[in-house]
Amino acid sequence: MSDNKEDKPTLGRKPLGLKRTVESGQVQQSFSHGRKNTVVVEVKRRRVIGKPGEAETARAAPEQAAPVAPPAPPPPPVQAARPAPPPRPSSNDSLMSRQELQAKLLREAEEARMNALEEARRREEAERLAASEEEKRRAEEKRRAEEEAERQSKEAPKQPAETAAQPEVEAPAPAAAEPAAEAPADAASTSEARPAPRRFTPVAAPVVKRPEPSKPERKKGGDDRRQAGKLTVNRALADDDSARARSLAALRRAREKERRSHFSGSSQPREKQSRDVVVPEAITVQELANRMAEKGADLVKALFKMGTPVTMNDVIDQDTAELLVEEFGHRIQRVSEADVEINTATDVDAPETLKPRPPVVTIMGHVDHGKTSLLDALRGTDVVAGEAGGITQHIGAYQVKTKGGEIITFLDTPGHEAFTEMRARGANVTDIVILVVAADDGLMPQTIEAINHTKAAGVPMIVAINKIDKPEANAQRVRERLLEHEVVVEYMGGDTQDVEVSALKKTGLDDLIDKILLQAELLELKANPDRAAEGTVIEAKLDKGRGPVATILVGRGTLKVGDIFVVGEHPGKVRAMVNDKGQQIKEAGPSTPVEVLGLAGVPMAGDQLSVVENEARAREVAVYRQELATRKRTTSAPTSFEHMFSALNTQVIEYPVVIKGDVQGTVEAIIGSLTRASTDEIKVRVLHSGVGAITESDVTLAASSRAPLIGFNVRPNAKARALAVRDKVSLRYYDVIYDLIEEVKNEMAGQLAPERIETIIGAAQVLQVFPAGKKDKAAGLLVQDGVIRKGVNARLTRDNVIVSATTIASLRRFKDDVSEVRAGMECGAVLENTNDIKVGDTLELFEVEERARTL
Repeated sequence: MSDNKEDKPTLGRKPLGLKRTVESGQVQQSFSHGRKNTVVVEVKRRRVIGKPGEAETARAAPEQAAPVAPPAPPPPPVQAARPAPPPRPSSNDSLMSRQELQAKLLREAEEARMNALEEARRREEAERLAASEEEKRRAEEKRRAEEEAERQSKEAPKQPAETAAQPEVEAPAPAAAEPAAEAPADAASTSEARPAPRRFTPVAAPVVKRPEPSKPERKKGGDDRRQAGKLTVNRALADDDSARARSLAALRRAREKERRSHFSGSSQPREKQSRDVVVPEAITVQELANRMAEKGADLVKALFKMGTPVTMNDVIDQDTAELLVEEFGHRIQRVSEADVEINTATDVDAPETLKPRPPVVTIMGHVDHGKTSLLDALRGTDVVAGEAGGITQHIGAYQVKTKGGEIITFLDTPGHEAFTEMRARGANVTDIVILVVAADDGLMPQTIEAINHTKAAGVPMIVAINKIDKPEANAQRVRERLLEHEVVVEYMGGDTQDVEVSALKKTGLDDLIDKILLQAELLELKANPDRAAEGTVIEAKLDKGRGPVATILVGRGTLKVGDIFVVGEHPGKVRAMVNDKGQQIKEAGPSTPVEVLGLAGVPMAGDQLSVVENEARAREVAVYRQELATRKRTTSAPTSFEHMFSALNTQVIEYPVVIKGDVQGTVEAIIGSLTRASTDEIKVRVLHSGVGAITESDVTLAASSRAPLIGFNVRPNAKARALAVRDKVSLRYYDVIYDLIEEVKNEMAGQLAPERIETIIGAAQVLQVFPAGKKDKAAGLLVQDGVIRKGVNARLTRDNVIVSATTIASLRRFKDDVSEVRAGMECGAVLENTNDIKVGDTLELFEVEERARTL
C-alpha cells in the first residue's frame, strides 16, 4: 500500500463538519550569537453565525450587491450616504466561504443604510429646531413692532397726525419686501433637496420714528433688562434656559450682603451690655459663658491669668464665678440649689382659711385577720373576693359615707411581712389607725409591727377585735396581750378605744363608726381647700391603656383637671381624675383619694405631689430632683474596714433577677424581701425593676445576663413572649408574694453547694502493730466508743494531730472477718493507703451526710 496522499481513496462527498477557524503556521525567531527558535503561531478567525432566515437573504445578496442604476436621481444628502459597492474579495479573504462573504456584504450594506437614515433624521431635527427658532424670533419682532406702534399711536395726538404718518408708512415697505424677495430664492436653492417648510412672515406695523433721548445701548438680540426677570408665555414654552430670573434666595442673599457692607462701613463699637447672671453653687465654665453671653475661650483665658488652669467643662465654685462675672462687667445673682426645691414646711395656711375635712383612717394588722373584710362590711362591697390568695398586696383608698352623712376616707394596707414600707406610709399619711386583731389568733408579728409604726407616726389608735363571732374567740386575752406593748384599752382603764366587731356577721360596725367620728372630732381636722393642691402618692402603676397612673391622697388645697404639678422626679398635668367608685370627677378636695392621669413617669409610692404655676417651674423642680437622685446613686459610700474586707471576699455568688410588677409598692416590697433573703454566700442582684407589662427590653436584659424574669400580676406582650422563647429566658409569673419569695429562696439555695455534716460513729486506740503481707500493716485496736465498721471513713490521729485520712479495708475479730465491732471489744484492722501506724495512735471513724442548703 503506497503512502502517497494522491493514492488514498476519496469519498463521493465531503464529510460533515464545521469549517476550520484556526490556521496554524511557524515563525522562526533569530537571537544573538546565532541562536534561533521556531514558534508555532495559530490565527483564529471569528465564526459568523447568521440569524434564522438570513440564509435566504444571503443567497439573494449577489443580485442586490450588484451596482444598479437608480431610476431617479436621489437627493444629494441621501446619495452621499449610499454605501459604496463592496470591494472584491482579496487573496487574504480566500479562506472565507461564499456564504460568509455574502453575510458580510449584507451586514455592511445594512449598517450603511442605518447610518444614512440616522444622519437624515438628525439633519431634519436640526432644520426643524432652526425653523422653530426662526418662528419664535419673527414672532418676538412682530410683538415688539406692535408694542412700538401702540406706543407711537398714544404719542401721536401731540403732533400733527397728517404730516407724520405718510412718509413713515412707505418707509418700511422695501425692508419688509426684502425678506419676501429672499424667501423664494432660498426656496429655489433648497427645492432640489426637499420641500421648504411653510413659513409665515409677520408684517411690521407702521412705526413713527422720532428722535429719542440717549439711552444705554441694548445688547445684541434685543434683550430688555427691565423685562429679563418677567416670565412670559413664550419664555415659559421656550426650550432654552439662557435667560432665567434670579431666585428669591439670591435676592435675599444680595440684600443681606449689601446690608452688612453698609453697616460695616459705618459701624461704631457697640456698647457693652451688662446682664444679671444667675450663678449656682457650682457651675461649669461653658455654662457660665452661655449665661454671660461671652466666649468660653475668653473666660478660660481670664482664669489662666488668675492662675487657675481650667477647661471648658471644668466646674468652678461660686466665688471664682463671681470674680469672672465682675471682670466682664456683669452683675451676679447668687442662688442655692436648694432654692429650686419646693418647701412645703414653711408654707403654713392662715387659721381663718382652714375648714373641716374628713378624717383619713388606715386599717392595719396581721395578714388574714380580716382587715379587707371589715372594710368591705363598712362599704357594702366585696373587694376580698377578687384578691389573689385572699390577701391584700397593695394599698387601697376608699371613701365611705355614714348614715349621718359624714365622710370617712379609709386606707387598706397589706398585712404580709413583706409590706413593711406600705404600712409605714399608711401610718404617716393617716389621722387615725384602726388596729385589727383576730379574737381567735391574738397578737402576731405584723400586729406588733403595726403598733410600732403607729407609735412612730404619733397618731391615735382604735383597736378593733375582729372575728368575735367564732366559738374560740377570746377578746380578753387580746386586751391582756396588748398590755405587753404598752397599749392600754379603755376597758382596762387606758385611753385607747377598743370595739368588738364581726366583719362576717356585720356586728359592732356602728360602734366602730361612732368611735372614729368621736376621735376625729377630738383631733379637729381642718385644711385650706382654696389653695394650690398638695398630696401624697399612695400607689402608682403603669396602665397599658392610660399610661402612668398614681393614686393621690389630697392633703390640702383642691386638685383640679388641668393643674400642672410635679410629683417626685416627674412633672405632669392633670388630664383626668377618677374616684374610688370609677367615676370621673373635675376636682378633689382635702382627704379625697383619686387616681390621676397625665404623669410623665411612674413615681415612687410616698412621693409628694405639689401643684405649681407653670410647666417651666415643674420641669425645673423635676430636673433638680433627678440630678439629686443621680448624684446620690453614683456617689460612693465612705470606705470602712468592713467594706474593704467584704470587697475582698470574691466568693459571694450573685443571683441576678429582673422584676416587673403591677404597682410600685408591690415591686418595692418584693425587692426588700429578696434583699433580706441574701446571705454572706449568695446575694440577690436586681438588674432592673419597674411597673407595667413585660416588654422586649426586659427580655433582652434578662437574656444577656441569664437572669430569671419575674412578673407579679403582669404578663408579657406577644413580641416579648416570642423573644423569650427564642432566647430561652425563664419567665416566672406570680400573684401571691409569699410564693414568689419562697421559690426564689429555693433557687438561690440550689446554687449553693450542699452542706457536709460529719457524724462521729466510733473511736479506737492502737494497741499493737502487726505486719500484713509484704507492704501493709495491721493495727490491733481496742474500741473505746461507738462502733467500728468496715468500709467507713476514718482518721488516724497522733497527739491530736491528723496523720492520715483513710478507710478501713479489712476488719477481723480473732480469725473471723466481721463487719462491725462494738465498744469494749478488740479487733484487727487493715487501713488503706497508709502504713504510718504506731502504738498509741487513735483511730476516729465518721460518716459524712450531705444536706441541701436552705436560706
